[in-house]
Amino acid sequence: MSEFLQISPRITVLPVIHGSGDFAVEVRRLMLSREFDCLAVPLPASFQADVERAVGHLPGITLVLQEELPNYRVSDWSPESEQRDDGGDERTYSYVPIDPCQPVIAALRFALQERMPRAFIDLEVEQYQPLGAVLPDPYALKEVSSETFAAAVLPMIPRLPAGQPLERAVVMARRLRDLEERYQSILFVCSLTDWPWIREAYTERHEPSLGDSVVEDTALYRPDPNTLVFLLGELPYITGLYERARSQLDDDENLSIDGVKEMLLATRERYEAELKSRARKITPHLLSTCLKYIRNLSLVERRLTPDLYTLIVAARQIAGDQFAIHLAETARDYPEMEWLPYPEIKMGIGRGELPDGEVAGLKSRLPGHPVVWRSCQLNRRPPKIDQQQWAMRWNPFRQCSWPPEDIAIERFRTHVKDHALSILGNDLALTEKFSTSLKDGLDIRETLRNWHTGDLYVKVFPPNRGSLDCVLMLFDSPADPREYPWRITWHAEPHDESTLSFFATSFQEELVGPGIALASYGGAMFLFPPKPIRDVWRDARFDFADTLEERLLAAACYHSNERHIALLSDAPPGAGWRRLAKKYGKKLIHVPFARFSQETVQQLRMFHVLNGQEVRSYAEHFIRKA
Repeated sequence: MSEFLQISPRITVLPVIHGSGDFAVEVRRLMLSREFDCLAVPLPASFQADVERAVGHLPGITLVLQEELPNYRVSDWSPESEQRDDGGDERTYSYVPIDPCQPVIAALRFALQERMPRAFIDLEVEQYQPLGAVLPDPYALKEVSSETFAAAVLPMIPRLPAGQPLERAVVMARRLRDLEERYQSILFVCSLTDWPWIREAYTERHEPSLGDSVVEDTALYRPDPNTLVFLLGELPYITGLYERARSQLDDDENLSIDGVKEMLLATRERYEAELKSRARKITPHLLSTCLKYIRNLSLVERRLTPDLYTLIVAARQIAGDQFAIHLAETARDYPEMEWLPYPEIKMGIGRGELPDGEVAGLKSRLPGHPVVWRSCQLNRRPPKIDQQQWAMRWNPFRQCSWPPEDIAIERFRTHVKDHALSILGNDLALTEKFSTSLKDGLDIRETLRNWHTGDLYVKVFPPNRGSLDCVLMLFDSPADPREYPWRITWHAEPHDESTLSFFATSFQEELVGPGIALASYGGAMFLFPPKPIRDVWRDARFDFADTLEERLLAAACYHSNERHIALLSDAPPGAGWRRLAKKYGKKLIHVPFARFSQETVQQLRMFHVLNGQEVRSYAEHFIRKA
């Protein structure tokens, strides 16, 4: 390390950004590469015992709280002031987060393991005044040294305001002088915004005008696992990756970026495990697109690495609400979380709920980038208790569909029918030698076949390609009857809907709102124009069918008035299905799923069941897609 960060031959300063995993790695690298006989940190001595005890619990996350003394004011009495006093002032605490990605904590952890003397040199104050600052992204340390990083930021660091912040810098400079008399090589890890003024106070030999105040004792707490995102500098999942790399001696140099990729892969596993066949296909190409979008959003925010909001917005735009929700849940998971015998506190932004239920103000002694609330609307999953209540109120004799989904599936049915008609037309097309007109287009294959003659051949489609009144869609074939227990025939409501017979997953297992349930098609038969038919699943004429698909196919062949039936499926129909169609005098036109967007098909498979037509008035507030 160059002399730029040395304020004396015996004192080396490492300016850091609190809460940065990249700076925590830089601290470890420096302490491994050089010999120091003392570590100084910008924390008061009253925190030392509990902080060092908490560091011993790592990778378990804790925090050390110190209650601040109330600020008593002497003023004249008035009715308004009495009302304010009756309301009571909110209790406030300052705290030290025991976070593995905090550079100060990483330095203390290393010093404790190496039995290096530690000095807590900050000023004891009754009420701590935190100073936040917007600083460059620490990921730049991958390309520049810590000296270059500090030198580049130096011109933009504002001077500390007069009062407690400046006085704390003077006190720390004075105590560094005292340490210098006892140790030969001291490492001082402090905030990037403080080090120029500590250096100035040290160089100009400023003497402090304030002494240590009488403060409350500190106490150890464990955070609520669901609120770790408000405590840790990095995302909890990324912090867990740093700890895993540390325990397994893996490389953690680029975890601030590689961890995002691993988090997306873990999210995909959780997403597919929960939604199963209803989940979108999260392909490598889709993840690549998502990462590019994350990069672009990060650059718009003038960052090199993404924050949680950027990740959620990108995931929602690329893969949908449900993937974004799973990403948020994955990001807040800390795999190394351990239960510790301390009171639990729920964290928030600048506030926390104490074990007794009281809400108190919180101030971090190691403040990083300012954290603010940003809104992103996502349709969340309902709690289990709500689902149980909705299930108890469900009326089994009142069921209807949601009109927007009806319109979407009917448009898709029309699209499939048009594809089938085009395939039918191609099968019936004739080829003749070109004379005076191109007719229905040049027949390239036949022209090339007769290239040696020099003649051109054109296609001629017959004037009538026939018609289709039945479309059969098999989304999952072969279908497991245990996965699709719900089988029913629905008749059309408006005139532009089809008569629909289908087998699907049980909607009772997926209640998403009051009177709103979700199911997935396994297969469906559409008859248009609609006509009244007996329930396919109770019609004894089709009891000879062995599978769900065969029963739908037999019903389609029986009820269709046209000679051809459109069959949408992954694989073409086998000989058995063709014989079944021939038995009814029908012919199957296979339309492969590959002709359509898999994302579109996956979304169309999911449909909602409403417990009465009045539910349609508010259903859109609860309906969510994968």
